Amino acid sequence: MNFTELKDFLDEKVRLYNQLNFIESDPIQIPHRFQLKEDIEISAFFSATFAWGNRKMIINKLNDLMNRMGNSPFDFVMNYSDEEFEKIESFKHRTLNSMDLDFYLKSLRNIYEQHNGLEDAFQFKKEETDSFHAIERFRKLFLEIPHEIRSEKHLSSPAKNSAAKRLNMFLRWMVRFDNQGVDFGIWNSVSASQLVCPLDVHSGSVARKLGILNRKQNDWKAASELNLNLKKFDSEDPVKYDFALFGLGVFDGFSKL
Repeated sequence: MNFTELKDFLDEKVRLYNQLNFIESDPIQIPHRFQLKEDIEISAFFSATFAWGNRKMIINKLNDLMNRMGNSPFDFVMNYSDEEFEKIESFKHRTLNSMDLDFYLKSLRNIYEQHNGLEDAFQFKKEETDSFHAIERFRKLFLEIPHEIRSEKHLSSPAKNSAAKRLNMFLRWMVRFDNQGVDFGIWNSVSASQLVCPLDVHSGSVARKLGILNRKQNDWKAASELNLNLKKFDSEDPVKYDFALFGLGVFDGFSKL
């Protein structure tokens, strides 16, 4: 395919998968249950954090967590203390255990109390063309309270060459806005042009097959390479193509053809 054909193909797939029925089988369904901005942010943050592995299992774990939080995540976070630990003590999702979750809850409370919430914690600057520095600033704030070193592994770092797929996905959910109703677009301080397309095994395989990603490892260098190429198709909203790449990989089995 030439440039125009490839752009038309990807745009068509974005239209196909960027639909409300996408929500039904995706972890993004969890924050869609809420109306309060902070409830959406917190439930979306956990939904993105848990997003590795089988999607049905991820959604089940998120339902479990929301139930433990009384289905009021912001209220639970702001009132969380050591006395509340018994409510999450038995929780575990893959390698994330109750001690990690305890730290996450306390750190989120600190971010809302001391740093004006999750949106301000990322601190995107107008001159920045991607999410690298915003994610690193967020990690610095998130990790500023006492915690076990093991808990840091669940918060990826672009500075350590991680693709930071889950944090970039969370940012896509919060920042992107269109009329399709999948992404929330509740953060007006950030431009979609500053976002980086979430890179995982599915989107990476499809991107390589399409010739828009050459790097073999799914790391930050690969995410940056992919994003630069996606910006050639749409400089203002490159991450919309996450719908196309993910959909082609998961639903169409494109990378296996």
